[in-house]
This record gives sequence, C-alpha cells and structure tokens, in this order.
Amino acid sequence: MKLWHVSETPGINLFEPRLPPSPDAGIDYPVVWAIAESHLVNYLLPRDCPRIAIRRAPHSTESDIHYFFGAASAEVIIYIEAPWLYQSLNTPVWLYEMPAESFACADTTAGYFVACQTVAPISARQIDSPLSELLNREVELRIVSRLRTMAETIKTSSLTFSIIRLRNALP
Repeated sequence: MKLWHVSETPGINLFEPRLPPSPDAGIDYPVVWAIAESHLVNYLLPRDCPRIAIRRAPHSTESDIHYFFGAASAEVIIYIEAPWLYQSLNTPVWLYEMPAESFACADTTAGYFVACQTVAPISARQIDSPLSELLNREVELRIVSRLRTMAETIKTSSLTFSIIRLRNALP
C-alpha cells in the first residue's frame, strides 16, 4: 500500500508529529498524517481550500446516486467554492511518499494513517497544477458558490463523503 502526505511546502526531509488542527480528527495526541492512495485525490488542492469529496458506497441508495452523480461516471466528485478556483489552479503542491510500515490506520473510510514518531519521506515530487492532476485521475470537479448547504445535504445522504476545511468556507 502506498501512503502520501500532501503539502504546499517543498523540501521537507523529516515530518515531526504534531497535534491535529481540529478536534474532529478524533486524535488528541501528536502524530504525522498520511493518506492512502485511494483517498489521495481529496488532498490534491491547496491546504486551506474547503472541499467536499463524495463517493458511491455499497449501501448508497439509487436516489442519492442519481441526485449527486447524475450521469457522471467519475468514482469521485469534489466540490470547491468558486473563490478558491484561482488559487487551486495556481498553487503547486508537493506529494511526499511515506513509508507504510511507519504508520497505523486511523480511519479506513477516510483513508487516514498516523505515525507517532518522526518520519522521513521516501520520495517527493511537485505537482504544478493540482486541478489538472485531479482531472488526470478522473475526478469530476464541481465549482459551487457555497459549500455549507451542500455539506448539510451530503451529511444526510447514503454516500461516503469527506468534508475538509469547512471552517474556511463562505458563511
């Protein structure tokens, strides 16, 4: 299994454990975070960009799939707010491959892994155009005026979802 850490900071040689930025993480001690390849697309955006990623799940209802996916064939749909489009187009990110043996699974559904010790990445590469990378990975990107209403609707759906940095979304 490949694990990744995405950052806007180039040249990180060591990742030090730190407290999660949000109590919603369910972890209250310092850790190094990594994300499974299966959920990497959720993080190929500027760090502070609020976003929602949705996926079909085995328990998803046909009505939810029809409502949210329509005719889309993408496995993942990511919503961002319109004011973040320019920054998402123009902010490079660095993709650090992490040593899987250093991490333990923290949340299978979200693809989160954590390590309690300092971790050296295996490799790093710059992604100049995160939105192009998303499209290359067959993610459908939807630009919306407000995420908060969408988040409330998605929370009550039968889909698998990830809501990231909603605190940065427009009121």
